[in-house]
Amino acid sequence: MLINLSNVSLNIEYKGNVLDERPKLVLIHGFTGSSNDWDPIIPNITEKYQPIAIDVIGHGKSSVPESPEFYYSDAITDQLYELFEKLNLKKIVLMGYSMGGRIALQFAFRYPEILYALILESTSPGIKDIKQRNERLQKDQELAHFLQTHTIEEFIDYWMDLDLFNTQRRFSNEKLNQIKKIRIRNNRTGLANTLLYFSPAQMPQLSDSLSKLKVKTLLITGELDTKFTKISSKMAKTIHGAKHKIVKSAGHNTHLEDSKKFLNFVNTFLNDLKIQEQ
Repeated sequence: MLINLSNVSLNIEYKGNVLDERPKLVLIHGFTGSSNDWDPIIPNITEKYQPIAIDVIGHGKSSVPESPEFYYSDAITDQLYELFEKLNLKKIVLMGYSMGGRIALQFAFRYPEILYALILESTSPGIKDIKQRNERLQKDQELAHFLQTHTIEEFIDYWMDLDLFNTQRRFSNEKLNQIKKIRIRNNRTGLANTLLYFSPAQMPQLSDSLSKLKVKTLLITGELDTKFTKISSKMAKTIHGAKHKIVKSAGHNTHLEDSKKFLNFVNTFLNDLKIQEQ
């Protein structure tokens, strides 16, 4: 369902015929993904919650503006806030994977009053070191140039072959082709603008502010994704009361690589939350 906002339209997908009275779990995909990434997860979320998956700006069926102004961190979080207002969602649980986790974390600092809780899968609070920020910015600019000068199929092949996703090489060719089929539906302009303007090097880094976060938080990482497991372990020690769960024998995308274990962590966390229905 495409929801028209003041300047853009965002696509949402949800289980059921209407938005019901249950608390909402809002799911945000990663870079090159879409709301379809959560298709194996949504039917198995605890029935206490109604899941709503969103296509982030520049992805899936949502708007693909040319202008950079729509892709910066504040713009993306404002779009989500306007969407939730339009849907009359007063309180939500926000769950994001990778880039979607960065969006969720940024949102939590700007609009904490409408969050029951956060679930962050393979997420970074940003890059603190100036040198590393500059290196990442250059890398993302090069990726954007590659994307702009190649077909979407060529870029997705390159992206899926990154070492970050090496644990997914054990998937069958059929499953890999299904993943690729979803990703190539995206628009080159939307992906390039996301790389350029919502790079971890562009977003506000929140490492020094995590202790101020008062929202209940669950962090999930894959055992084989040592980089993000280390990042999340450090985040869990800084965010008051945060829990960090590790999916054994999984890499960066735990909900894709071991949906059963991922769902076990998520549903246990959700069922333990003491919240009232909207």
